Amino acid sequence: MSSTFELFHGDGRQNPELAAQLPAPLYTALRHPGRYLVDDGLRDACNVALLLGQPLLLTGEPGTGKSRFAHALAWEFGLGEPLVYEVKSTSTARSLFYHYDALQRYQDIQTGLQAKDVPPSQYLTIQALGQAILNSHAPADLPAALAGLAHSGAPQRSVVLLDELDKAPRDFPNDVLNELEDLYFRIPELGDLRLQAQPELRPLMVLTSNSERDLPDAFLRRCVYYHVPFPDPEKLEEIVALQLREFPASSALSRDAIDLFLRLRQPVSGLRKKPATAELLLWLLTLRRLLGDSADANGLRDLGQNGAVQRSLSSLIKTADDRVRAEQVVNQWLSG
Repeated sequence: MSSTFELFHGDGRQNPELAAQLPAPLYTALRHPGRYLVDDGLRDACNVALLLGQPLLLTGEPGTGKSRFAHALAWEFGLGEPLVYEVKSTSTARSLFYHYDALQRYQDIQTGLQAKDVPPSQYLTIQALGQAILNSHAPADLPAALAGLAHSGAPQRSVVLLDELDKAPRDFPNDVLNELEDLYFRIPELGDLRLQAQPELRPLMVLTSNSERDLPDAFLRRCVYYHVPFPDPEKLEEIVALQLREFPASSALSRDAIDLFLRLRQPVSGLRKKPATAELLLWLLTLRRLLGDSADANGLRDLGQNGAVQRSLSSLIKTADDRVRAEQVVNQWLSG
């Protein structure tokens, strides 16, 4: 490929004009929720969850689109962006609904920045599920302490994404059993104020887990479950065609890339971390920039001698040991 692709030269010369030529990140092309391919099993599980009013719990390999499904769901129903809570090892049941900064309030009072009679609600931050419950109420119907935290306009339904639930502390799932089932929360700092979602505007909840540890049976009983399978070759071609519409259907580049991608995922390759679907899409975008339009007709084997595959492997391979193994697989594949 010509040097027009080169962004960073590493030749010791200063060239500030190049900064203005940096392209928009390629991954933004994969963010459109309307291009998400929903398989039949996921569609059925989602409809069951909507019918029962229960959270939809998704498991599967990282990179198979579990989190992006929440965006596709919100987009299809015209509910805007989902409200996202990224679960961490320090998450508590309360932090799913709100955060109260008691330390900041104490410091403000001690330093004279605030008087003691300043309402505690000034130090309250509503989190994803708490915001969804607030959104189901008209601001005029909320307690005065919360009215200023609600969205303006009519009550509305929201989509909530609880991402990577298995990262939470062991007691977290058990601590939120009733709250998730009945969709309510309490705020002891505001006189044990209790707020519950309007039944007709219950938020649509998507929970994801990478299955790093098991979830309690009592928690699973309150969810609709679906395991997102890794796509077969035909499904991968559909995903590529839908997500990357600038790629001709069944182009030589797409077919070759999927074939090599699946070869790298085989146990015989010896890779510790197998590349995922999301990495395949990013790799294809990179290859297209490296090889140009001619790759659509000629494929990777005909153009492999220019080193484009090896140059782009860093988008697929994420450890040093895997890099060595992957290069061996690539060389064998390119040689036929």
